[in-house]
Amino acid sequence: MSERLQKLIANAGYGSRRWAERLIEQGRVSLNNHDVKLGDKAVLNDKVRIDGKLIDLKRYAETETKVLILNKQAGFICSNKDTEGRKSVFDLLPENTRWIMVGRLDLNSSGLLLFTNNGELANKLMHPSAQIDREYAVRVLGKVTEEHIKKLTNGVELEDGFAKFYKVTQGGGEGANRWYRVVIRDGRKREVRRLWEFLDFKVSRLIRIRFGDIRLPDKLRSNQSEYLKPNQVQALLNSVNHKD
Repeated sequence: MSERLQKLIANAGYGSRRWAERLIEQGRVSLNNHDVKLGDKAVLNDKVRIDGKLIDLKRYAETETKVLILNKQAGFICSNKDTEGRKSVFDLLPENTRWIMVGRLDLNSSGLLLFTNNGELANKLMHPSAQIDREYAVRVLGKVTEEHIKKLTNGVELEDGFAKFYKVTQGGGEGANRWYRVVIRDGRKREVRRLWEFLDFKVSRLIRIRFGDIRLPDKLRSNQSEYLKPNQVQALLNSVNHKD
């Protein structure tokens, strides 16, 4: 069955549907060696090129949207390839699907990671305009005052722009190390760590426990994964106004 070209490009994980539309409008996309316009349709077997480079429309072609949740252990990288030979989260996933990761966690962080076979869903979930809550449990070294928390929730200027915690709650702890739960919505690289470091605090542990309405299951062990239930997948699709 034919689909609009921008939808096929997005579903294959190359970018958002709007990004694909812009490429088509700019004349950077061809279909079977012919120029295309917005509204043109294609099938998975067609030869589509972006800037002259052939792309694979079939690489994530599955009829059913799947979403997998992984409880990442610290020490695993969020990349398919690594020149240093470090362990990758992709080695922990079922091999029957080509997975796209939704967001990342740095090497020393742990907790919830989402993967999907739906390229457009992944792009929409990761786009800053989605403004999806990402909640973390953070262990911080140092004495945190109400004034510190006020600064972090009002926002500060980091090297890549304005950033803030949308919520900070205390989570217990003893001595110099205290736990907090924090919420961000942008998901920029090392954003949680950099916000604390801006006020000279050191993060000794960082665990993602929630992405939107999806929480890290209490019984999901480190480096174990499980599929989201169909109603949870549909809720994710609905949250970004995506039609399955």
